[in-house]
Amino acid sequence: MGALSNNMSVIQKITVGDDEAEQRLDRWFRRKFTHINQSNIEKMCRKGEIRVNGGRVKSSTRVSPGQIIRIPPLPSFDEIKQFSGQKNITRSDAEMIRNCVIYRDDYLLVLNKPAGLAVQGGSKQTRHVDGMTGALTFDRDEHPRLVHRLDKDTSGVLLLARTQAMASELTKAFRHQNTRKIYWALVAGVPYPKIGSIKFGLVKKKGHTNDGAGEKMYCLHPDDINSTFGAKRAHTDYATLCFLAQRASWMALVPVTGRTHQLRAHMAELGHPIVGDGKYGGSGQDNYGDGWGSGLGDDISKKMHLHARSLTIQHPVTGLELVFSAPLPEHMLKTWNYFGWSESDVPFDPFDVTEEWQ
Repeated sequence: MGALSNNMSVIQKITVGDDEAEQRLDRWFRRKFTHINQSNIEKMCRKGEIRVNGGRVKSSTRVSPGQIIRIPPLPSFDEIKQFSGQKNITRSDAEMIRNCVIYRDDYLLVLNKPAGLAVQGGSKQTRHVDGMTGALTFDRDEHPRLVHRLDKDTSGVLLLARTQAMASELTKAFRHQNTRKIYWALVAGVPYPKIGSIKFGLVKKKGHTNDGAGEKMYCLHPDDINSTFGAKRAHTDYATLCFLAQRASWMALVPVTGRTHQLRAHMAELGHPIVGDGKYGGSGQDNYGDGWGSGLGDDISKKMHLHARSLTIQHPVTGLELVFSAPLPEHMLKTWNYFGWSESDVPFDPFDVTEEWQ
């Protein structure tokens, strides 16, 4: 197969590879040049700029191995905004977000979101997943749609819908708790008991800034939820997977409800904040085994150690149960290696009573 030129301002001639089955021209084109949308492909076909074996074609023309496709000069990632309306995505961001894809079919798209990348825009937040969906269209015109959220500093499995209809179905699944999410976290100290549930209610209180950027969730005793304006019930299941003396624990956390900052606020309320969580655990490095303080010092990263490890859903179209998992981000993997912990040491779902692991 002919190689793609790094210079998109020249005419290219690419031979359809022997490993590429017969397919529509527009699908073949979009796999090669993911930043070019369907309308532009059709326009280039109408003008005769895209040709197959020297002849004019339609976007629906089927191409086969061995055929030679003429590619006219194409706009770069930075120039493509004049066609597609993408205004803030750079070529490096487009490549980065596509490298985050861990699953894709005609309906769903799953990312391993990096820590530090916001999911949506907000106060002074211009770089986010929602603004990069134009790089994730692949063989469709529609941008994928968010159906749930992760905090900016939380990494891991993030599900997007590839159509509006699918977004509606998946949003319902999350709303009715027809999904299962397991997070991995490093927390200060060792919770007791080692397996349990947290059912503190949560209420939002604004910070000192006028735009609400300092908003924080506060825990309430379950008996006080009904009498507190704006409070919501929240439920987290937790299991201690490994621990290092009394200094730190590797936790599996399941948010039975899906409240803002739920896992972070609940673990801090227990006195075992997530390591690196300055908002709920304090930014100090002192931690002598009592559990308080979100920093461990030594060679442990100050980044938040919270990762959306897995997501289990029923596919809205096929009905099959799908389980997605994402590897640890670099800073957490470094911590795990420092402690001598391995993913193979623990079960995939420690809350499954059929798995004996303790």
